[in-house]
This record gives sequence, C-alpha cells and structure tokens, in this order.
Amino acid sequence: MRGLMQLNTRARPHLLLWSVGLALLVAAFASFTGPSTGSVTAAPAPQTASAPRPSDDECLACHSQPNMLLSVGEDKILLTIDKAAFEESVHGKEQVACADCHADMDGFPHPDYAKDGLREFNYSLYKATQSACQSCHEEEASNAMSGVHELTLETGNHNAAMCADCHNPHYAESAAGREEVPDVCARCHSDIAATYKESVHGAALLDENNPDVPNCIICHGNHNITDPRTVEFRNNIPLLCARCHTDASIMDKYGISTNVLNTYVADYHGTTVTLFEQTSPELPTNKPVCTDCHGTHDISKTDNPQTGIALKENLLGKCQRCHPDATANFPDAWMSHYDASPEKYPLVYYVNLFYKFFIPAVIGGMLVFVITDITRRAINRGKGGAH
Repeated sequence: MRGLMQLNTRARPHLLLWSVGLALLVAAFASFTGPSTGSVTAAPAPQTASAPRPSDDECLACHSQPNMLLSVGEDKILLTIDKAAFEESVHGKEQVACADCHADMDGFPHPDYAKDGLREFNYSLYKATQSACQSCHEEEASNAMSGVHELTLETGNHNAAMCADCHNPHYAESAAGREEVPDVCARCHSDIAATYKESVHGAALLDENNPDVPNCIICHGNHNITDPRTVEFRNNIPLLCARCHTDASIMDKYGISTNVLNTYVADYHGTTVTLFEQTSPELPTNKPVCTDCHGTHDISKTDNPQTGIALKENLLGKCQRCHPDATANFPDAWMSHYDASPEKYPLVYYVNLFYKFFIPAVIGGMLVFVITDITRRAINRGKGGAH
C-alpha cells in the first residue's frame, strides 16, 4: 500500500501537466470549430442590427391604394392616404415621415390594435403615436394633459377628443381659423355648436367674420380645456366674460357699456359670487352669474323680441327662476349694467346728483360750525384769563 501511495505521489505532477495540456488542446480546437451545443457556457450570440425604418414610398405602396378599408367592429376605417394632399399638409411640408409618427409599424403585419370598435381602435392608435405628438408639440401636449379631454380618456371613456379628432395628422394645413373652430368642435359637440351658430356671437363670427366675437376656444381654452361643469368654472364666469366686455377698444364699437363687471360686482349677486371666487372657488353659490341671465351658447341680443332681456317680460322670466314670487315690476330695479345718466334712468341720476351736493354741504356745514364753535370758545377762554 505504501508503495502504491509513493508511486501515485511521484506520478501526480506528470498527471497534472498532462491534464492541463489536454484542456488547452480542447480549448484551441473549440476556437476553430465554434461552441458545441452541449457547452454549459455558450458564447454570446451576435447582436443583429435593428431593422431599417420603412420609407414613405414603402408605406404608400399599400396605403395609396384607393378605398383601402379596415374593419373595426361594426365600423370601417379608411387607410388610404392621398400622397399629394399629404405633401401639401403642414406635416408634409415639414417632411415628417410616416415612421416618425408610426414608429411601431416597422414591419408587416402591423400591430394588431383593438378592433372591437372605432373609438377603441383610435384610442389604441392614439396611445401608440402620443409620444410622437409630444416630441414636436411639447407645450400643447403638456397643456392637454390637464385638460378635460385627456382626464376623461384616462377614466376609460374613450369618446373624449384625442389629438387626431381635432387635427387631421395627414392633411391639416395649419391650425383652424377663428371661423373654423366651431366646425371642429361640432365633430363631437354638434348640438352645442348648432346653438352657438344661431347666437349673437356665432352669427357675427360666421356671417360677418367679425374678429371681436369669441369662438369656442376663447371661452373654453384650446388644449388645456377646463371642465365647464365644475364649480370653479362657474364662479369664474364673470371674469371670463369681462375679458371682452370691459375692453373699451371692442365695446365702444358697438355702444356697449364697459362697466358691466363693476356694476355686477357692486350688487348683491355679484358681491356674493366674487367673494366665493376669491375665497372659496370650490364652493358653489346659488347667486346668478352672467350665463344665468344671458344664456351660455344661445346668447342673443338684448333687444331680441323673443329672448332679449332688455324687454321686461323676458327679464321677468329670468328673475322668476330664483324669485318665483317676483311680480311684473320686479325687473325695474335692475339698471342693465349701465350707470345712471340723463338718458338712461334719469330719476336715479338726478337723485344721485342731489346727494352729491347735499351730503358734502351738510357735512361741510357741520364742520364749519364745529370749527367756529371751538375757535370762539378758545377766544373766550383767552379773554377770561386776561381779566
């Protein structure tokens, strides 16, 4: 046994060298033949180059075909793109490529978006291209994130407007003109748009292209559209209307008083609403704001025989919404946002004029009496002291 152990000990260095040599030989052979399928540690696979983005011509090879339709639930969506019209659009002129927006469509077949309905399909496409819109239109996208449309989409209601509902990404030439805005909003808000077009503002905009009247986005905002159903929006309506109606450069053209905000704030209704707007804008008030008397989208001229509130009988109906016991003479207390003058409300004007002189005269007379009395007493005391 001891002899075997001694023999093994003497042979161990030779075996070790032989093992190392065998391992080096195997490694050298593997470097020429490549890794075997049974290797425990496989060599890293070569990285494949990313597929090149498809060119516009490749996209249009299919999408220029006429009447190219895709079924989405019970609806169909047109996938045909007019190349000439796209090149004349604002994106075409800026040489925005198809793959710049549709970055996920780098091969065929394309991603299978939700197809159980048109709105779900559009929403899936919107989410896929949203980052592309944000990369170029950063400010607008940031504003839209806090708007009522985006907040509604996030709740799962995909009927709210997305970018492409207002801005056609393939054919839009530029931002909609003032007179075109109501038609853009009408794609979703058709009833409201129809009412607005018949109002004094809408008729002046569409029939006369009047630059002084507001369209939808002047009151509601553009991308950062606030929810008009909120208490904060309602409490802010007097200031909203005052943007135009306190501007003399606009109102003087039409003979409209610019004192509307001051006269409103000075009465009980306006004082209360202003107090809420400044201290507790989230708390509702039952006091009327501009739209309660003048209407919202159906604002008419004040002298309109059917709806104008310059007529007492029309105004009475407005008052009776809050004051059901109001009689026929109730509206006489309202001066229609005008300051009293010899032409408008002369009785009030002359009463005010009387008090403008009477009150200073009375107070001034009392001051003169007090001053002379004090002076006379002082003189009398001086004489008494001398004696």
